[in-house]
Amino acid sequence: MTKHIEAASPHTMNTYARLPIAMERGQGCRVWDVNGKSYLDGLGGIAVNTLGHNHPKLVPALQDQISKLIHCSNYYHVPNAEVLAKKLTEMAGMTNAFFCCTGLEANEAALKLARKFGHDKGISNPQIVVYEKAFHGRSIATLSATGNPKVQKGFEPLVEGFIRVPLNDIDALKKATEGNPNVVAVFFETIQGEGGVNPMRIDYLKQVRQLCDERDWLMMIDEVQCGMGRTGKWFAHQWAGIVPDVMPLAKGLGSGMPIGAVVAGPKAANIFQPGNHGTTFGGNPLAMRAGVETIRIMEEDGLMENAAKVGAHLKAALEKALAGNPGVKEIRGQGLMLGIELTKPCGVLTERAAEAGLLLSVTADSVIRLVPPLILTEAEADEIVSILVPLIKTFLQE
Repeated sequence: MTKHIEAASPHTMNTYARLPIAMERGQGCRVWDVNGKSYLDGLGGIAVNTLGHNHPKLVPALQDQISKLIHCSNYYHVPNAEVLAKKLTEMAGMTNAFFCCTGLEANEAALKLARKFGHDKGISNPQIVVYEKAFHGRSIATLSATGNPKVQKGFEPLVEGFIRVPLNDIDALKKATEGNPNVVAVFFETIQGEGGVNPMRIDYLKQVRQLCDERDWLMMIDEVQCGMGRTGKWFAHQWAGIVPDVMPLAKGLGSGMPIGAVVAGPKAANIFQPGNHGTTFGGNPLAMRAGVETIRIMEEDGLMENAAKVGAHLKAALEKALAGNPGVKEIRGQGLMLGIELTKPCGVLTERAAEAGLLLSVTADSVIRLVPPLILTEAEADEIVSILVPLIKTFLQE
């Protein structure tokens, strides 16, 4: 008997424009709903399910940890927190980490670090440079740093202390901060996710790093969505050969377990002292085990290399199949973080793709976003193309 699923629920707040689908189980890059329908997962829980679903190495490790200890509070040491922190700092070329539960929390901690960095230098009104089209979260502070008036509307007054500049324009950054002694940090995503899969150029990343060094600013890079191997390197900014001072992480770090982190280099690692910041659930034994095991499996199975290879294959296939179509503005991104920008709003494609057996999202109104698990195969990438391209072509003819 087919189960009818309502798009809205009578008891949960109406915060998501949900499709009338309820997922029941997953395996690899596929999920099944309660009615047994199969979907190819091109969304990966919004860049979260790094290892796909029901991974044969991850699940037993988490079951083992659940049987031992899930939570104990940060009054005590959590051994795997030190293991994970050491691994992340080695991967990043940085020194220390703080663990929380979400990307929002990680970004909020980064903003606090920047403000305290300023106050410690005697700056009473510290200001942080942020970017147009950015998305850093939905708390009042991260919402204020976000560059989307639509998601900010109705939550004013926003937090002060932000200077907003356009992407990839070093002259605009210099002009916006010229003669301002209160600037303490520059904060951005290497590849904007919610803003439409917009990459920062390599030359620009290098220029910002140099400017931060010259002016004693913190370079804070939000790798929440584009980090953890998604582009073919552990962190997307590493393609530019730079090292930030502060780096928020989350999403793919626990392959489905809620986990966030702020990784810091020498300039920021000791800003927080006991009492300055904290979290109840962050760094708990289960989340830390998930982070440790996710990285171990990624290394054992060569998933960064797979993301680069399969991502290039997927992008090339999309470019070939959509070549010459005037309704396709641009296909951009890197590795398994790709955006297809159309010339008109295309939110309806989220539902149409699901009906055709493919999960994806539409962001910035007109950008189809693909962020599948990093275990995606070339055959599955070809399947994404075979489902998605006809939908796009039909939609553009309407």
